[in-house]
Amino acid sequence: MTNLRIGYARCSTDAQDLAVQRAALETLGVASERIYTDYGLTGRNRDRPGLAQALAAVRAGDTLVVPKIDRLARSVPDARDIADGLAERGVRLALGSTVYDPADPMGRMFFNVLATFAEFEADLIRLRTREGMAVARAKGKLRGKKPKLSDRQAAELTRMHATGEYSVSDLAELFTVSRPTVYRTLARQGPKR
Repeated sequence: MTNLRIGYARCSTDAQDLAVQRAALETLGVASERIYTDYGLTGRNRDRPGLAQALAAVRAGDTLVVPKIDRLARSVPDARDIADGLAERGVRLALGSTVYDPADPMGRMFFNVLATFAEFEADLIRLRTREGMAVARAKGKLRGKKPKLSDRQAAELTRMHATGEYSVSDLAELFTVSRPTVYRTLARQGPKR
């Protein structure tokens, strides 16, 4: 049995910074090279590469450390599933400095309360976002995301693609956009001529 502390940190957008979470994990005894992270992924998304790596890295006797429960999961079923899976493998779960004990009824209740608050907070954020978007739409200020390419650039990209001389990857590089952007532009411009 090992006795390592493995850390996990997550932020919902690429613009956010994990420095505070990393510092908290290091303060809690996690070595910086044992911290796994996810950028731009919500806690409701279970398909997170950093979380998968952290879960794969822990062994019986280890402790998975997260700064707060909402970094681990944003729904009670997901939080319970992850915690139960760790307990079955003999891995401890630390929420900040508190180690969750699934055998203790008070510990289970406290964990469930924290998970419920994390889910509630996520639901409130979603509600506020929908309300804000409805207000913006009513005022005519919400018209969707602005296309990456101007109409002229989109027409030129479509013309170049129609020649058959340029691949989608070539066009993405030439116009400094991603391949999905090229595909969306071609779809908006209509079928090849």
